[in-house]
Amino acid sequence: MNAPTSALPEIPYEAWEPTKTTIHLYSQIVGKIALRSSSLRNHWWNCTLKPTARGVRTDRLLSGATSFDIELDFVDHRVIVRASEHDEVTFRMRDGLSVADFYSSLRDVLSALGISVRILAKPYGVPGLTTPFAEDREHASYDAAAVRRWWDVMRWSSDVFERFVSEFAGKQGPVQLFWHGFDLALGRYSGRLAGGPRPDDPVAREAYSHEVIAFGFWAGDANVPAPTYYTYTAPEPATLTTFALRPEGAAWGPAGNGHMGTVPYDRIRTSADPRAALLEFLHSAYDAGAGAAGWDVAALAHAQK
Repeated sequence: MNAPTSALPEIPYEAWEPTKTTIHLYSQIVGKIALRSSSLRNHWWNCTLKPTARGVRTDRLLSGATSFDIELDFVDHRVIVRASEHDEVTFRMRDGLSVADFYSSLRDVLSALGISVRILAKPYGVPGLTTPFAEDREHASYDAAAVRRWWDVMRWSSDVFERFVSEFAGKQGPVQLFWHGFDLALGRYSGRLAGGPRPDDPVAREAYSHEVIAFGFWAGDANVPAPTYYTYTAPEPATLTTFALRPEGAAWGPAGNGHMGTVPYDRIRTSADPRAALLEFLHSAYDAGAGAAGWDVAALAHAQK
């Protein structure tokens, strides 16, 4: 858990953006299969991808009488499909494996295992990307070394998030990769209904049905081209941004119709104690959201033994 600074690599966004976009689209294909092969769980937790020792995987999925799961192994750079009545089947993620090739290969593996899943086979919510998976041969970059560096950061961040999770006794999401935004995230909930976004947005309506303080990490995008830890509270309380974030370098900024608190990954990575610095950010973010929204912090605290 206590990783020294030297153990946390640099992951500059521009240096591996083509690879990041490619594996983001890979994850969307896997996530959409999970969505179609599982029962709805609150806030879409049924179809997110959960960290493993080597990558991310689906929960146990179901096709007819066949149970199966899919893992993206970012250490050996393999896709692994396990089914209840078959040996596992794998294929490699490699430079030149386009999104179209990935989609075709995964469909072939599932078909060979007797699994048939129909998905809406195009990107979801990724700005500027609309090409159907079966036709996308543009995105085919896979820098294995860059993927491993990113995964090492994800694994370390997940470990710190799990320590943070242990302090809360209320409803709380698992640490999970949301394939929509390709961010590692978790949420804490007060238990109160939030009213939700407008009825014609079923995805957001389910995601934000209850008051939540969200925490996460993403590797950067066109709007924030640097790896960053973030937090927001939804619905946003009026006084949220009057609460200070820590450590130094963390700040509130406008985001959509509200605000997001951020701290650069490089600020955490270069801290004398990166784990303590990230926990400080998470604690200050929770204090801000819970304080501004009037949560019963004492009742929601988990008694540490």
